Amino acid sequence: MPLNSSSIVNHLPFIQTTRRLFTFQSHHVNFHTFSLLFSGQHIPGSNQYKSKPPHIVSSSKFDINYSLASSIMEEEQEKSLCLDKSLEGKYSKELDVAVRAVQMACFLCQKLQENFISKSNIQVQSKDDNSPVTLADWSVQATVSWLLSESFGSKNVSIVAEEDVHSLSNAEAAGLLEAVVKIVNNCLAEAPRFGLQGPVIPLGTSEVLEAISRCHSNGGPEGRFWALDPVDGTLGFVRGDQYAVALALIENGEPVLGVLGCPNYPMRKEWLSYHHRYHRIISKLTPPTSESWDKGCVMYAKKGSGEAWIQPLIQGNKKLVWPNSARPVKVSSIENPALATFCEPVEKSNSSHSFTAGLAHSVGLRKQPLRVYSMVKYAAIARGDAEVFMKFAKSGYKEKIWDHAAGVVIIEEAGGVVTDAGGRQLDFSRGIYIERLDRGIIACAGAKLHEKIIRAVDASWGSSSL
Repeated sequence: MPLNSSSIVNHLPFIQTTRRLFTFQSHHVNFHTFSLLFSGQHIPGSNQYKSKPPHIVSSSKFDINYSLASSIMEEEQEKSLCLDKSLEGKYSKELDVAVRAVQMACFLCQKLQENFISKSNIQVQSKDDNSPVTLADWSVQATVSWLLSESFGSKNVSIVAEEDVHSLSNAEAAGLLEAVVKIVNNCLAEAPRFGLQGPVIPLGTSEVLEAISRCHSNGGPEGRFWALDPVDGTLGFVRGDQYAVALALIENGEPVLGVLGCPNYPMRKEWLSYHHRYHRIISKLTPPTSESWDKGCVMYAKKGSGEAWIQPLIQGNKKLVWPNSARPVKVSSIENPALATFCEPVEKSNSSHSFTAGLAHSVGLRKQPLRVYSMVKYAAIARGDAEVFMKFAKSGYKEKIWDHAAGVVIIEEAGGVVTDAGGRQLDFSRGIYIERLDRGIIACAGAKLHEKIIRAVDASWGSSSL
């Protein structure tokens, strides 16, 4: 389908991009160390990143009716223009840029996981709360921050994000910082493939640190800000399993856009229950299909549209052409608890497995729980791969807005319900934490299942010891 034709661009003027080649002077940054991350893009001895010339086929080789072909082409273009209604009207440019930025971030993460984790050569640091942070966390935050600021102007962009630059700025972290700078520049060199504009020359160390530290907003009830989790589920990332890149736009305390990149999200529901590395092996032993394990996807939705969408991650050296084979997603129609699947966090420290097991039994959920890292749980419900997500953290734990905002928008627009355990909407208007949270978080595919879970929580909370 010729989605990159000029007629498409004319219909969607806000996605037109400057198609210039970006010059990278070799004396600024040595890219050799990370050339494997983006192989095939940098031409040794050249100061440009070049694209391949179009392949021209002689029409004499084919016996086709040109007018019929033109008619089919126009019909397919019209379909593509109408395919993603979520880009119509308010927040259209914000959603377009956000999806492209998350696609780029997933591309960065896939390369890092493929080339480093498989070799057990990734640097993992511990934050003050003992949670892990990696090269990917800082690199994605810098990349997305820079792209948003360039697209909308740094004065117009406020970001709440998970990582800071303290541990990255000290003298002992010089090698780590150098690695992050190289990864960010290698990723931004690919920006034209994703329909975005990259830097004319590579970013320096101070510019990368500035992009990361720019994400210092405290949120609040007024104005507009972005909530970013650069790598949600870092443990999943480190272990070669599920993780997500989450980006949401919050306006006056309410999430209005949600974009969720899931680089390892399998197209087959049953594969979610198994370890990522196992199915990487299985997929290599079977013929490649459109439902291969490692395809990956981006889900996104706009508040009030009544629609949520999924598009595959671009693979290899392909270009992102909007809407990139996007299709709508809907939550499951299953209402019988005996047929429903519920998911919960992998780590016991993040949620009480014993309490959710008791709840599941009391409402008639008979299937084994689907334990998945990160906001992939939200993606599973939005796409109909699971029906219930329950999380009940230990006393004193505070949920952060970037861990939920994008997923909430996507599930709700896909037809689902997300509230706290008291049935109230999650409050994103009080800073970086979801304050006044009633016991836990419950997301369901439908209202009937949701009501049953709420009643079960009320009936059994007294014995929960949470």
